[in-house]
This record gives sequence, C-alpha cells and structure tokens, in this order.
Amino acid sequence: MAKQLINALLPLVLVLFILTEVAEGTKKSYGVYKSKYEKLFVFGDSYVDTGNFIHSSSYKIPYGITFPGKPAGRFCDGRVLTDYIASFLKIETPTPYTFRKSSNQQYGINFAYGGTGVFQTLVDGPNMTVQIDSLEKLIQQNVYTKQDLNSSFALVSVSGNDYTAFLVNNRTLTEIKSFTESLINQISINIQRIHKLGINKIAIGLLGPIGCLPSINRVTFHLACVDILNKIPENHNKILLQNVSQLNQRVGKTVFGTLDLYNAFLSTIETMKKKHEEDPSLMNPLEQCCKGEDLAQTCGKVDDSGEVKYSLCDKPELSFFWDNVHPTQNGWHAVYTLLQSSLHQLIS
Repeated sequence: MAKQLINALLPLVLVLFILTEVAEGTKKSYGVYKSKYEKLFVFGDSYVDTGNFIHSSSYKIPYGITFPGKPAGRFCDGRVLTDYIASFLKIETPTPYTFRKSSNQQYGINFAYGGTGVFQTLVDGPNMTVQIDSLEKLIQQNVYTKQDLNSSFALVSVSGNDYTAFLVNNRTLTEIKSFTESLINQISINIQRIHKLGINKIAIGLLGPIGCLPSINRVTFHLACVDILNKIPENHNKILLQNVSQLNQRVGKTVFGTLDLYNAFLSTIETMKKKHEEDPSLMNPLEQCCKGEDLAQTCGKVDDSGEVKYSLCDKPELSFFWDNVHPTQNGWHAVYTLLQSSLHQLIS
C-alpha cells in the first residue's frame, strides 16, 4: 500500500520540483522581463528629482498625497518622470544621492536637484556639472564598476531653471540667442562627459512649453498658453536636436537620444482641454491643482499658526499640473506614455 502511494505521488513531486526550479530561475533572471539596463543615473532639476532637495516644499503636505501617500521629496502629488523611466527599464526608482549611504544603490543614483540648472541657478544647489562630479567620485570609490556603467542608462532633464534665471535677471530677449547657444554648448560638454564615464545610453529631455505653465498662463486667466514665450523652448530644442544628431554621428552609433517633452506636454494639454470644453466639470489642464493664496501661489504654504494657505482641486488624478510649474502624477504618466516610442528607439 505504501509503495503504491509513493508511486502515485512521485509524478506530482516531480512536477512540483520542476515548477519550483522554474519559479526560482524566473525570480533570479526575471526571464523575458529582464532589462539589459540594470541601473539608472539621473541628472537635472525638479522634474526628475525624487528627494534630494530636502529643504524644499516637496517635503511638505500635500506633496506626495497620491504616491507614496505622504511628502517624499518629489515636486508632485505622486510619481515623476524618473519613476516612469525606471519602470520602463523594469528596475526600481534609483536612490536620491542625498540618501545614498542609508539606501540601496543597486539600481543607480538620482543626482537631480530641484531648482538647479546647467549653470548655477541656486546659491547652494548642485548644477549639472557638480552632479556629474558626484558620479565620478562614486566611480573613483569603486561603488560602480565599468561593467555597471556599461549596463546603465542616463536620464538628463535640465535647462528650464536656466531660462527662468535669465529672464529674472532683466536681460533683454535680444540676448537670448547667445544665451541658448552657450547653454546647449555646456549641455553637450556634460552629456559627452557622462558617456566618457562609461554610460552608453543617454536620454536628454527637450525643454517643455514654458508658456503653458500655470505661473505664466495666469495672465490669460488659464485659458491659453503664452505662445510668444514658447518660442524660447522651440528654438532651444531645434538647436539641441541638431547638436545631439552631430554627437551621434561623431560617435558612430546612437548613444544620445531625446525625449520630446515639448510636444508631449502640448499634446496632452490639448487632449485634456478638449475634454474640459465638452465637460466643464473636468479639470482645466492649464490650471494647477494645488493653489496658494498669495501672489507666489505657493502650494503647501501654512502661516505661523498652522493655518493652511493653499487649496486643492477635488481630483488630482484628473489634472495635468500639480502646482505652478510641475505636472501631477497623472500629467507625467500621460507624457511618459507619449515618450515610450522614443525610449524604445533609443534602447533598441
């Protein structure tokens, strides 16, 4: 009887053993879902910062209410572009550089810092050159090997704050052409340096339509983008695209790719705007979800007694802009969806 029971159970045991081995093998190798890019290194500003600027409003309520449910250092109610690029590569979001000593560095490092630029736009914030310096130091310390870098992907999203600083400094628009040329020249130097450190795939975000930002379009009562200011990113992007093409020709392969944030923003805004016109109860995509009561319209601001000095829209998940300049998680997801074809093209 015992022998018959063993003979009956043996095939089942063998099947369970095989299934266990397959499951373990899948767990270790991720099977067909494994990406060849195992690490992500991020350089830039608040559009891709996931927690480095610890003294910013991004660490105050209501930031992070959608994800992870509390303020976490993202200039958003939830996920930002970095999170979606990481998910595209099928890895976890890389650790912010500020927390590198207390967090896992397995999936790369995020050096981006809100408010910074290609040049020095903040008194104490690391510009792009300093951010790359930080990666170089980690390489010198053997935190990342040559093999690590060869299987890494870099994301660059920068220059919006450079133009803001340019305009705030009361310079005339007649000087902007030479400023753009110097800006893109420095971006070129920086991305070539990232490549020389060993990273062979680098995605550079084009400049978004700054005339559509709520901080700007409020002069139209959030009814339309300020088209004249969108000429700045249009010209910037045209020169940057030419520059990237020349760099790839020089290298002899596609190392550098661009992510068209400009048209992805415009396309998403236009789609949402049509829906809003058809159904006014839906959120106007040119209006921010989180509004401050003061002229600066500071999201998250409270007075000395703790009284809230901002208001929130009913459904952040239906809005495009979170605050004056940053998209919501919903906005970033829509933009990322439109960028996926460019990402596939870059990594193929």
